[in-house]
Amino acid sequence: MYTPPAFAVEDTTELYEMMRQCRLANFVTATPDGPMATPLPMFLDEAEGERGILYAHLARPNPQWQAPVIGHGLAVFMGPDAYVTPSWYASKAEHGKVVPTWNYTAVHASGPVEFFEEAERLFEVVSRLTGIHEVSRSLPWAVTDAPEAYIKAQLRGIVGVRMPVVSLQGKRKMSQNRPEADRKGVKQGLGDSRSPTDQIVSDMIRV
Repeated sequence: MYTPPAFAVEDTTELYEMMRQCRLANFVTATPDGPMATPLPMFLDEAEGERGILYAHLARPNPQWQAPVIGHGLAVFMGPDAYVTPSWYASKAEHGKVVPTWNYTAVHASGPVEFFEEAERLFEVVSRLTGIHEVSRSLPWAVTDAPEAYIKAQLRGIVGVRMPVVSLQGKRKMSQNRPEADRKGVKQGLGDSRSPTDQIVSDMIRV
């Protein structure tokens, strides 16, 4: 990922938080048949390995896990994003030398990929993943709420993914490279939008 110094996020704690905030990642592998990608809910175990380990699961019919992986896998976590019109820039009225751009956040994590099929490991992964997304509910659902035989059958239909993180890149492009007056214009413009995502991006712009 091309990351100019003005947009780079290097603090590991901050990078982990950005990853946690993304509900879905794109899991990408290079294979002899070309690149393969699957959108997956992934979770990071920060206590494992030197830089944490990512876990997820694929549907067993998905050909991605059956194709040999060339090099490392890549997990792409995309955060809030928004189109930025030059009309919001104060500098447009001054000299007109402005063009559209896009504000966004992203984290790229890469490392060696392991696919696994052991029922016990799969049960742990789906239980932890479910717990992460159910914890905020007043009546959280747990994997053990379903009949045991049903869960065992469901586990036979998936394959686990384990990827130790060896490389971590983060980017937060929020108009940092623009003058303060331009940033204020972008912040206000996005804040006035009816799009909830635009409003989130507005809150992330520092002026």
